[in-house]
Amino acid sequence: MTRCVIEWCIRNRFLVCVVSVLITIMGVWSISHIPLDAIPDLSDTQVIISTEWMGHDPGTVEEQVTYPLATTMLAVPGVRDVRGYSFFGQSFVYVIFEDGTDIYWARSRVLEYLNQVRHTLPEDVTPALGPDATGLGWVFIYTVEDRKNRYDLSTLRALQDFYIRYQLLSVPGVAEVASIGGVVRQYQVTVDPGKLLLYRISLGDVVSAIKKNNNDFGGGVMEIAETEFMIRGKGYIRGITDLENVVVRSTPGGTPVLLRDVATVRIGPDTRRGVAERDGQGEVVAGIVVARYGANALKVIERVKDKIKRIEPSLPEGIVIKPVYDRSVLIHRAILTLKEKLLEEIAIVTLVCLVFLWHVRSSLVASVTLPLGVVVSFIIMKAMDMSANIMSLGGIAIAIGAMVDAAVVLVENTHKHLEREGRDKRRERWKLVLDASMEVGPALFFSLLVITVSFLPVFALRDQAGRLFSPLAYTKTFSMAASALIAITLIPALTVMFVKGRILPENKNPVSRLLIFLYM
Repeated sequence: MTRCVIEWCIRNRFLVCVVSVLITIMGVWSISHIPLDAIPDLSDTQVIISTEWMGHDPGTVEEQVTYPLATTMLAVPGVRDVRGYSFFGQSFVYVIFEDGTDIYWARSRVLEYLNQVRHTLPEDVTPALGPDATGLGWVFIYTVEDRKNRYDLSTLRALQDFYIRYQLLSVPGVAEVASIGGVVRQYQVTVDPGKLLLYRISLGDVVSAIKKNNNDFGGGVMEIAETEFMIRGKGYIRGITDLENVVVRSTPGGTPVLLRDVATVRIGPDTRRGVAERDGQGEVVAGIVVARYGANALKVIERVKDKIKRIEPSLPEGIVIKPVYDRSVLIHRAILTLKEKLLEEIAIVTLVCLVFLWHVRSSLVASVTLPLGVVVSFIIMKAMDMSANIMSLGGIAIAIGAMVDAAVVLVENTHKHLEREGRDKRRERWKLVLDASMEVGPALFFSLLVITVSFLPVFALRDQAGRLFSPLAYTKTFSMAASALIAITLIPALTVMFVKGRILPENKNPVSRLLIFLYM
């Protein structure tokens, strides 16, 4: 079979070269469109259920929220583990699925089972799914700073929560923008127990009155002079005055008791559970951009930075958005380092081929295996939706040393046949190359296949170890398989076309003679 392939490729060498050029074009396109990241995503496929039940202690949250949710999620198909965490007023349930589970299939299954457990939860509890992101989703962190010291932390936090955050959420590939630091504003009603006792008002009456007076009510439609007018009651609270004028109840004499009569209303800070600080210069307001699952991290960061540039002119004077953590710097440096090493290895291998073959065109024919094998690897990586990172490119770097071996041996064997044939009694070149390729081609092909399968045990790794090392094993296998195919297809065709001219015998090669002398 291998001999038939070699003979067909030599007889149809022009077609083989055209196909190789098309593959190279596809590889260049794949390289320019493949997702880029610093490291592989090592996180599990998980869905987070977040539930708020403010004012309740962790024990109560555990018994009435976390436990029912966790036990129900154990029945979800494909679940490997369920972990529940209860805090003051908050519950988190992590549903971890088996490797290879599609994240959106997992989220839909969790939603189905979440609907089944809702009736067992307290009435004022509404569970929600976390963002469709992974543990490596933190791709960009920024701070909102006031250079002219005109605004306090509460104003900056409000600007982040109600303007900047929503602008960045519209960026494709962004799953969540989390706000940290600053002060969250809230209306605070401080009741006077003595006045409540005086007016015989309970705390529940105060809470109920505020809820009822913070709402819009629909009326109906009236037709006047052939024109319809909609009637509605506007009752949303818009400031402290509106809250102070809320009627809690009326006295037996009909006098309304307002909220300001029994409580003090003001705007104050929410309870702070942490701070954000930068460079030891004081507190700041910050935002964390979380990339969506499977998104191209580099593209997401570029879009976020472009969006920030567009919204900065609309911010109040003196307020700027400064990046604190930008993963694109790490991505570019990692890719650049590996790119340099790959180019260095290709250059060294080409130089070695040139020195030992002592024929420029022969060394170029042997070295063509390297770039073509690399681009074939990128085509397969793009088809498998793999990202280019330290581990995946590292697999290509490992394979480079062995990728060119078969091509060098095949070209060198062609040199030997040319030497033995002699200048005056030489047969047609393509037949000579065919004999040389037939002689060593099958053995070279299967020897490369043996090297190709050397990393197959890596695919048996599971969990984080498998996610870390499988990209390296994949790309190394792709590169070696590509080089094995190139050795029996393109290399014989190029040898016929380009291995011409004066070929120096091995015993006259100065490098070979020097090495033989040193060995002897």
